Amino acid sequence: MGVSHFWASGRAITACHILELSAETFWKFMGLCPTVATTVLRDMVARMQEVQILAQHRERLISLGTLAAGLAHELNNPASAARRAARELRQVFPILQTQTLKLTHKSLTDEQQEFLTALQQEAIARAQNASPLDPLTQSDREDQIMDWMDNHTIQNSWQLASNFVNAGLDSQWLDQIPDRLDEQCLQEILIWLDATLTVVGLLHTLGHSTERIHQLVEAVQDYSSLDSVDLQPTDIHKGLENTLTILGHKLKRGVTIIRSYANNLPPVLSHKSELEQVWMNIIDNAIDAVLDRFNNTAHIQSTVALHTNPVIIPTAWQSTINQSFRTEQQQPTIWIHTRCEADRVLVEIADNGIGVPPEVQPHIFEPFFTTKGVGKGTGLGLNTSYKIVERHGGDIRVISRPGDTCFQIRLPTHG
Repeated sequence: MGVSHFWASGRAITACHILELSAETFWKFMGLCPTVATTVLRDMVARMQEVQILAQHRERLISLGTLAAGLAHELNNPASAARRAARELRQVFPILQTQTLKLTHKSLTDEQQEFLTALQQEAIARAQNASPLDPLTQSDREDQIMDWMDNHTIQNSWQLASNFVNAGLDSQWLDQIPDRLDEQCLQEILIWLDATLTVVGLLHTLGHSTERIHQLVEAVQDYSSLDSVDLQPTDIHKGLENTLTILGHKLKRGVTIIRSYANNLPPVLSHKSELEQVWMNIIDNAIDAVLDRFNNTAHIQSTVALHTNPVIIPTAWQSTINQSFRTEQQQPTIWIHTRCEADRVLVEIADNGIGVPPEVQPHIFEPFFTTKGVGKGTGLGLNTSYKIVERHGGDIRVISRPGDTCFQIRLPTHG
């Protein structure tokens, strides 16, 4: 059939004839026969729509694949911590119960019982507000407590000292116990307090771990919810945080996130899951960009700094994120900035990655255009983001130079 090759294939299911037309003859035929032209063009439009729908579904599946790839790792850490805490609780709770029963059989006055209750509550309060100590200070304070316990003939002082120091207790705090209670009760009281502090610590670990699991599940539910057809008021900050939660496994490879969130940012009217797809596409690209740049030039420690509160940044960032401030950073960094502009919300996502070449920038939102290697991208992520933002009455643009790329997304506020 000639020398040209076409991206098409067909299968004959009955006997048929194939008619080959040259390009010149084909276009002349289209001009002379409007019925044929209408049929061909209608089929071409329908097929293009089918291709775009399939491509968008594939992009969505790739995004969900990215989500799932890190979800198992992200869930494993808190799940393991919760499982370990539950196992240790089963071991320490009988000790606490036994020591409590022992103390109830002591001949304690009402005043002494009230003192023990207050002592326990104060120890718990101190433990909940204690700050981590550097290794040298930790060791010194453990030695002081062990000396105190040895002076009061407490057995296994080395097993108790660490827990007391971690709770912010010291030898001066312990002095009040023998002043108010019989020395013969001291061993049981310290074991009872140690078991109490252990239980409180394990409950804290259990609560923190399950809260982390809840956050991950909630983020995934928000991102993957496809059943919401109505526009609804959407919290921009929550959507950004959900995205960072989902991408946590990639951030731990050495990416620092700096947030500058506007106070009282008004909601936008949107399909929540669609906007989170925008944040996912842009932030995921930003992570790849900064890691591509810095992994090729220096070793990056696996740490992530997530600044929950607004950070102090250059004054120039009040109008736009300061470019020189970004390019000066010598580690993979992503900045997320929000503010209200009259009846619009501005979201800026910037990174100090490899940048987008000037000749590429005009095409960056075109379908199937990608700067990533084969198999690393479909070229639909930013095109999908562009269409979502446009469908919500907003606009999206990119400003980029080597070491500094900033995506600006503006969306109309709700109400």
